[in-house]
Amino acid sequence: MSTPVSPERDGGLRVVVVGATGNVGTGVVEELSRDPGIASVVGIARRIPRWAPARTTWVTADIATTPDTDLAAHFRGADAVIHLAWLFQPTHDPVTTWRTNVLGSIKVFDAVAAAGVATLVHASSVGAYSPGPKDRAVDESWPTHGWPDAAYCREKAYLERALDAYEARHPGVRVVRMRPGFIFRKQSAAEQRRLFGGPLVPSRLPLASLLPLVPDLPGLRFQALHTEDAARAYRLAVTRPVHGAFNLAADPPVDAGVLAGLLSARSVRLPSGPVRAALSAAWHLRLVPASPHLFDAVLRLPLMDTGRATRELGWEPRYTAREAIAEFLAGLREGTTMDTPPLAPDRRGSRLRQLAGGAGSRP
Repeated sequence: MSTPVSPERDGGLRVVVVGATGNVGTGVVEELSRDPGIASVVGIARRIPRWAPARTTWVTADIATTPDTDLAAHFRGADAVIHLAWLFQPTHDPVTTWRTNVLGSIKVFDAVAAAGVATLVHASSVGAYSPGPKDRAVDESWPTHGWPDAAYCREKAYLERALDAYEARHPGVRVVRMRPGFIFRKQSAAEQRRLFGGPLVPSRLPLASLLPLVPDLPGLRFQALHTEDAARAYRLAVTRPVHGAFNLAADPPVDAGVLAGLLSARSVRLPSGPVRAALSAAWHLRLVPASPHLFDAVLRLPLMDTGRATRELGWEPRYTAREAIAEFLAGLREGTTMDTPPLAPDRRGSRLRQLAGGAGSRP
């Protein structure tokens, strides 16, 4: 266990980022480290990266196993904690993801209160929302009961209820819940390929040749944004006196037509049943890590209205959803990575180990 650190202030805010080395975490650390109003950043992760952004100190901790008293020691003296840590795999072992994502998150929340931290910013998700419309946008008052069949949605929704109770118990903690759409950038390509595509998807993916057709499925309409835009919203949530939930997404909503344009492919209207059946078979055979339950959820997620983020955070996306996904696709083609464990390229033999263990069977 790492020794708690207390970087000197220099008159600015001290921010702790839990889960600081993944797609969103690295973006948030970069954004905070460029802000002259942030005196120091403490990045907490299971594995320390070689990446060394300005005014950032690294601490090793695993929220699934680290006692909340140790987490509180890492948080003590901070002005804000941004909680981003999340385990997407193994999809075949929801007890493991529950232990990290739900029980670990509750430990983080309790440690924030025990350390006397004034602000908690939690990474919720569009996945926390109950099924909703695809032809109009809903605001933050839409119910957050998730899609119960998908572990990701179930866990995000449960934490919304946990935070409801937490805010009642700890009125002195300013709680902000960020509910972004799907978040992409070039550097996230390797991580997201591993998490959702698995070992059979090539590292440098010639998508235009592999996907000449994009299935136009009923309900296939979702929202996305660039990691840098999401990171800026997290920084604004720390530096502005806001509280509550904020939807984050960029235009346009992504459907088969948008995807076909990005891939220089043709969209073909198909029923969702055969596509789901194929995905379900591949998942049960442990050939792909993405579960059919998450596929079901994506087809039911509502479109979100981001007006509150504009009005209260002063946030608007600088990238369109199309640009964010195009950059991600470029990262797949070029094999773009980053020098942190989650974003690093595949290690020698890792694909064989994933195939031997079964995709979606281990973290």
